[in-house]
Amino acid sequence: MGAIFRREIGAYFTSGIAYIFLAVFWLFSGYFFYVSCLNSATTDMSGMFQSLFMICIFLIPILTMRLFSEEKKQKTEQGLLTAPVSLGEIVFGKYFAALCLYTIGILMPFLYALILSSFGTVEWGIVLSNFLALFLLGAAFISVGTLVSALTENQVAAAVLSFVALMTLYMVDLIASLVTIGWIQKALNALSFYTKYFSITCGLFNVSTIVFYLSVALIFNYLTIRVFERRRWS
Repeated sequence: MGAIFRREIGAYFTSGIAYIFLAVFWLFSGYFFYVSCLNSATTDMSGMFQSLFMICIFLIPILTMRLFSEEKKQKTEQGLLTAPVSLGEIVFGKYFAALCLYTIGILMPFLYALILSSFGTVEWGIVLSNFLALFLLGAAFISVGTLVSALTENQVAAAVLSFVALMTLYMVDLIASLVTIGWIQKALNALSFYTKYFSITCGLFNVSTIVFYLSVALIFNYLTIRVFERRRWS
């Protein structure tokens, strides 16, 4: 898995995707930091973290679009599948590479918190909980994008379909509000990504939310492995 991880990290930087992702993410996070904190003269960074939810929906497909679709396009998929590594190592090696780059991007808010600490008191516990929420959200979203990339051959198609999938997950609350059948509405509310994320940014830390996001990440990575299991023997 380590070899796959290093290969993907290198590919991110040689292809320029890493620089695009980091530059755009830091640009928007800086803007939200200015609007939510500096312009409002507050050390509460919750507003910035809440705004970053939508940025993840737009940017994470850029991270995941090439993970497996590029292998198909370059005709290297069969070589990858016949390599002396397990399918789990292949999938998780690529997944952790994307998650590592994403984590580098979301470390920037700690710099913002340090800037705020020179002007007032920063609640570091809230900052850490918001960071954890953003990390878990990314872990879940990246797993969704990884599965979509495994099902497509074109990078642009993978990015668009990943964006549609993530937007659908974001709109679960809206869909639930339109449903009149009680048990379906309750089930949709339980699957709400934004509600769980928003509650943590507001200081309502819940262990079940952590379990939810980690479960989503594991389920979608498992589905990706299953896709390649079927492809290996077909």
